[in-house]
Amino acid sequence: MEGYFDTVNEKEIGLNMEKFLTDREFEHLNTTIYEDANTGSKWIAQEIISLIKSRQEKGQKVVLGLATGSSPLKVYEELIRAHKEDGLSFSNVLTFNLDEYYPMQPESVHSYVRFMKENLFDHIDILPENTHVPDGTLKMEEVPEFCRNYELKIREAGGIDLQILGIGRTGHIGFNEPGSGIRSTTRMVTLDGLTRRDAAPGFGGISHVPRRAITMGVGTIMQAKKIILMAWGNGKAPIIREAVEGPITESVPTTFLQEHHNCDIILDKPAAEKLSRIDYPWLVRDIDWTDEMIKKAVCSLSLKLSKPVLKLTNEDYSENGLDQLITLKGPVHDINIKVFNMLQHTITGWPGGKPEADDSQRPERAEPKKKRVLIFSPHPDDDVISMGGTVQRLVDQGHEVHVAYQTSGNIAVMDDDARRYARFVKDFNDQFNISTKESDAAYKEIVGFLDMKETGDIDTPSVRKIKSFIRKEESIAACQYIGMPKERMHFLELPFYETGRVKKAPLSSEDIDIIKNVIEEVKPHQIYAAGDLADPHGTHRVCLDAIFSALDQLKGESYMKNCWVWLYRGAWHEWPVHEIEMAVPMSPDQVLKKRKAIFYHESQKDGVVFQGNDSREFWQRAEERNRETADLYNQLGLAEYEAMEAFVRYDFLNK
Repeated sequence: MEGYFDTVNEKEIGLNMEKFLTDREFEHLNTTIYEDANTGSKWIAQEIISLIKSRQEKGQKVVLGLATGSSPLKVYEELIRAHKEDGLSFSNVLTFNLDEYYPMQPESVHSYVRFMKENLFDHIDILPENTHVPDGTLKMEEVPEFCRNYELKIREAGGIDLQILGIGRTGHIGFNEPGSGIRSTTRMVTLDGLTRRDAAPGFGGISHVPRRAITMGVGTIMQAKKIILMAWGNGKAPIIREAVEGPITESVPTTFLQEHHNCDIILDKPAAEKLSRIDYPWLVRDIDWTDEMIKKAVCSLSLKLSKPVLKLTNEDYSENGLDQLITLKGPVHDINIKVFNMLQHTITGWPGGKPEADDSQRPERAEPKKKRVLIFSPHPDDDVISMGGTVQRLVDQGHEVHVAYQTSGNIAVMDDDARRYARFVKDFNDQFNISTKESDAAYKEIVGFLDMKETGDIDTPSVRKIKSFIRKEESIAACQYIGMPKERMHFLELPFYETGRVKKAPLSSEDIDIIKNVIEEVKPHQIYAAGDLADPHGTHRVCLDAIFSALDQLKGESYMKNCWVWLYRGAWHEWPVHEIEMAVPMSPDQVLKKRKAIFYHESQKDGVVFQGNDSREFWQRAEERNRETADLYNQLGLAEYEAMEAFVRYDFLNK
């Protein structure tokens, strides 16, 4: 497998490969960037496979250090595939896992023992006695001795040959939180608040996340003969930059890997976006000054200096590493005007195109005047949270707007809400004497299960059904508030999502066919889709993959030749200002109307299940993000707007 930058055409970046090596002068770790998480995961799996085979040829065992979480899932899938399809045996493999929550029963859905069995061990021929995971069932006084024995078992096995790692947003490896020393060994630790908040969705809320864990120490990890750390998604980009380019410090334990003699960092493009060679490539190497790169450099300079684009000077460029840009594309005055116009042309109050207007400098086409628009919403509220103002404009301007809700969102409904709605239906039926044997039985089943439910229990089909119904009715109310008729709402309930658990099923042809069917039904001129890739294994990522696959299969159809695809981002992130290709302003009244549309999603207010690390409610996040986008445009020297929603175009026809 080749890394992303290993496949870049030398002519495109204006470098020979010897000069390309200077890209890494800012980086203190050997870092390779792949196009996506799947490709990077396959490379890691191949490293493991090669090591196992080479040891088998010599009649030797191999000792692997393994990680849990979403990051290694694709690696484990590839190892399972190699076992089942290629006959790879794991009979000579010993494994030691990094960590386990404490306390934790091995049969719990949150247990890393269960995680490893379900995602690897139960699907290969590894001997059970050769697998080791820290024991979360011990009494507190038994933990120190267990930790000493864990270290001893690793040494007796000959040490770890290859340790794979993920990275937490605190910079932890294993559960070595900030403050962990480089000589630390296996021990019990207290989990950082951010780590617990990140884990909260899987536990049904932060109150259920254990406060402690047993983990290998940094010193234990550093003794591995080879280390591979992987990170996927732009949510990891800030901490990756600290880990790879920052100084060695206990406040970011991953930086200790800079002192390891054989460590590789494997990233997908989103996780690498904050590295200097990606974020500020002109500081690292000579580059090809495309319009996109010029826009990125000038916007970065303007925001860094807090000066509008049109006020930037020769000295500003020269003192910030942009001499080459002046030399090749100057004078500065012309560059400033060029970038200002590029930014100006992204702003439009007509997201569906302005009829009978010159559209040569507008982000959308003027024709057809009335477009069929299909908005894909991964969860039942992403449409109004992420682009509620734009939806309102499209409806008001007379376009035929459809919304396709890709999943039911049922796991994000709290049990108390489900119980309350079930009781309301029961009382309503009783009040009007329309109660039936079937409805009474359904009520007893739902409430009976919820009353007995324990942490980690999977909801019954009836409970999932009422939770889905709650979210569906909220979506209908929100859409009707902004003028969309119910018949233009499509509830797809993609099968991959309907597991009743945070962990979803793999994307299947059935999911893609459902997406294809709604596209074929609407035959849209515009498609909007969630392009938020903060978690490549999350629902947004899977939903986007389904759309991309459907588009690839349909792009030969005649009606798709006139379809444009716009990507929005969710409640968590926004597009960098230099990447925005369409910015839709909102007035103060439109901001308030968007807020009210979000309020119709009552089950997602006031301490939702998937709060994440941000304590603000979704409407607050959306408003502040939209205002920040407008403020960035204003800082760059553009007009001052109350708020803006942003989009990037995806040219699927040329993919």
